[in-house]
Amino acid sequence: MLDCQRNLFSIPDSIHYLNCAYMSPQLKAVEEIGHTSLKRKNSPWEMQIMDFFEPVEKLKSLFARLVNVKDANRIAIIPSASYGLSTVARNLPLRAGQEIIVVEGQFPSNVYPWKREADAKGAHLKIVSAPIGNNRGENWNAKILESINENTAAVALGNIHWADGTKFDLLEIRKKTNQYGAWLVIDGTQSVGALPIHVDELKPEALVCGGYKWLLGPYSLGMAYFSPVLDHGIPLEENWINRYGSEDFSTLVNYQENYQTGASRYSVGEHSNFQLVPMLTKALEQLIAWDPNEIQNYCYRLIAPYLDELQSMGIFIENEKWRASHLFGLHLPDYMMNKPIQSLLQQNNVFISRRGNAFRISPHLYNSAADMEALVFCFKQIQ
Repeated sequence: MLDCQRNLFSIPDSIHYLNCAYMSPQLKAVEEIGHTSLKRKNSPWEMQIMDFFEPVEKLKSLFARLVNVKDANRIAIIPSASYGLSTVARNLPLRAGQEIIVVEGQFPSNVYPWKREADAKGAHLKIVSAPIGNNRGENWNAKILESINENTAAVALGNIHWADGTKFDLLEIRKKTNQYGAWLVIDGTQSVGALPIHVDELKPEALVCGGYKWLLGPYSLGMAYFSPVLDHGIPLEENWINRYGSEDFSTLVNYQENYQTGASRYSVGEHSNFQLVPMLTKALEQLIAWDPNEIQNYCYRLIAPYLDELQSMGIFIENEKWRASHLFGLHLPDYMMNKPIQSLLQQNNVFISRRGNAFRISPHLYNSAADMEALVFCFKQIQ
């Protein structure tokens, strides 16, 4: 059973950072390898051809292990979630009159690419709204399942909602999309690394993930899984390293029609990034050692003692079955909405985010009871 890992991060004792969904703090080990990697370019004559390839293959293998994919060749390196989602949208076989399903308040990077494709091809973006009242998560999932039909080309969503942590039942959604031959595209940016996911079991067409949140990695580097259905698709860019035989620098001008195998065609140009790749690699090694199951369990134990007190103030928190423990929302009652909660949080060095109608709480292993107590204290002041 994991205990608090705050000593592995550079977080002052006075800071109550419950905001990993915004951006994770950096592990000391990741910072250290970042400094070391940056210095390597001082001596480019020491850089070898294998440095363009071997570290990337290691990173892909680690991510495949993290998301439970047997074949690491199904993994690509991307700079952002939007890059991966735009790649999938570009290759979705979409016809006029079909629908792409998203949920209300979905992160913009998982809406704009689908809207562009829908507008271009005479299709429709179907937004499944969030229900009001009790059993919100259960009812929302039911509405999503009801919306999937013979006109559905794809369902694109996270396995939790980015604003308040509402869980979506991906196994049931996958079953329903399979009935109609629709794609399932998962944005794992707000969950992968802290919430277990089994891609080989779910078999989505794609999973994309930004790296600077729950993967504990640097900004501008992320990971993606692309299923075999995309093996003959068109990438967003045509960079040299993704073509067959690119390991032999002496023959690069012998232009190739063929790409590297698997999902490699979709990796971003310069994905060998000699500074960021080692940093994300170190972060994934630590996450695998911790195990996302154990991270989720730690967050549950951390928040559980405080939920009743928050709810007693009239704050709505989703039912345990339908929320994540590493990211959950506080939906405030009307009487709190005009109170100076943001000012109180700032005065007490409590860092959370407001997203939509929810105050988003997103703890990790560096948080302790003291952080949750500081959070509850702030809300008690405005009762």
